[in-house]
Amino acid sequence: MFDAIPSPWRPKNGVPLSDATLRLHSHRVDVPTYDRSALGRGVVHIGAGNFHRAHQAVYFDDLARSGISGRWGVTSVSLHSPDLKHLLSAQDGLYTVVQRGHDRQTARVVGSIGSVHYAPNDGAAVRGALADPQTRIVSLTITDNGYFLNPVTDEFDADHPDVRADLVASGSYATAWGYLAEALDRRRRAGVAPFTVLCCDNVPGDTQPARTALVSFAALKDPGLARWIETHVAFPSTMVDRITPQTTKSERTFVEQTFGVADKWPVVTEPHSQWVIEDSFSNGRPPLDEVGAEFVADVSDHKLIKTRLLNGTHIALACLAILAGYQRTDEAMRDRVFFDYVDKLLRDEIQPLLPAVPGMNTPEYRRTLLDRLSNCRMSDQLSRLARRGTSKIATFVLPSLQEAITQGRPHTLLTVAVAGWARYMRGHDLDGRKLRLEDSQAIPVARLANMARSNPDPLLRHEMFAEVRAVPGFAERLGAMIADIDERGVVPTLRDAMRNDEWALVSR
Repeated sequence: MFDAIPSPWRPKNGVPLSDATLRLHSHRVDVPTYDRSALGRGVVHIGAGNFHRAHQAVYFDDLARSGISGRWGVTSVSLHSPDLKHLLSAQDGLYTVVQRGHDRQTARVVGSIGSVHYAPNDGAAVRGALADPQTRIVSLTITDNGYFLNPVTDEFDADHPDVRADLVASGSYATAWGYLAEALDRRRRAGVAPFTVLCCDNVPGDTQPARTALVSFAALKDPGLARWIETHVAFPSTMVDRITPQTTKSERTFVEQTFGVADKWPVVTEPHSQWVIEDSFSNGRPPLDEVGAEFVADVSDHKLIKTRLLNGTHIALACLAILAGYQRTDEAMRDRVFFDYVDKLLRDEIQPLLPAVPGMNTPEYRRTLLDRLSNCRMSDQLSRLARRGTSKIATFVLPSLQEAITQGRPHTLLTVAVAGWARYMRGHDLDGRKLRLEDSQAIPVARLANMARSNPDPLLRHEMFAEVRAVPGFAERLGAMIADIDERGVVPTLRDAMRNDEWALVSR
């Protein structure tokens, strides 16, 4: 990839990005040199937001650039955002990925996305791509809300309005499962091999959320189809890791002024990228291991380590730092109290609970997280990390807390994370300013959190606290921490928690 251009070379106005202008960009940024028109459409990706474009699409671009295989081009589908089609189609599916390290920034143009569809308007095209025998993989980044699974019971929500609507719809669907069920039914009837369904989301609870959601949905329409899917369709688990913030106007301006590319929707991301995939496919496997991905027999421990360390720390940091007045990760991490809190939370309370995984250096991974979260060039929005916080706390923090209590290990800092989330869910900061709660459970949880105040008993009645609500002393300690945040602020609370982190607050 190309480094940032020395200032004398920067053009006053960027050149628009398209197939026709790629040659003009080649001396400023790293561009695809393979024949994009000859690239097979082996992948349909649903949920093509920033993370997919910084992660999976980059791996498929690397594969095409390597010359190893030209079968794995991507058809991108958005279920909810017409902007994706409008902006990327104008650029022939091309876009810029800027990789920002602490002391170096590089840029490349990714060419693996061949076409872009907005499902509500392009239902026929989406259905055609999914039924096409050339499509061998359907990958998903639709967020945990797109699976309609209860984060505690893992049961599929058959009564959700979108699910009910899709059960009687045809031609256009509100959910991924409507499209996938129809496509697999068409392939089954035509004698075409099924595609692999590749979930690339961090979904609470279920180890195979795509299987649960799709089979459950299909069973409501056609039990025979559901049985066929269970027998013939592979649902490999994955672990994906690359911090990718939202794109703002400043990123677009930066790309244009620094690299000369007038990109309508660039992606800014970090140097670190990891993709671990269960080696289980229905209809051919892309040689992604040739371009940095890893195939393993069992992904569960890799995923556990990543989600407990990174995702658990993300939600803990987000809620506490927002309450302390910060807006971005690097701002919070420059505060020595927050840096030390994250360091000790990772090292002393979460990592000791994790299994050893052959080939994975967990202590080194933990240390890299501190560097990644502190990267001022890759500052992430704390509000983004706080989204869907209830399911994140339930999945990425509470299991560590429960295990620490059971094993008699330190857990003060994990308890503070829960206290920070509980206080955040009241919907206003410590100065009374309203917080935007982007959480599917915001209304009921906010009501319980506001009932709780310094007495968390109402909040602990939520089903996600079933394992800890009866632990002697837990409610009192959690309530004291919430009150401490309210009365003295986040930083003093964290200082005290770190001084007392070896003290067993509760025990069974």
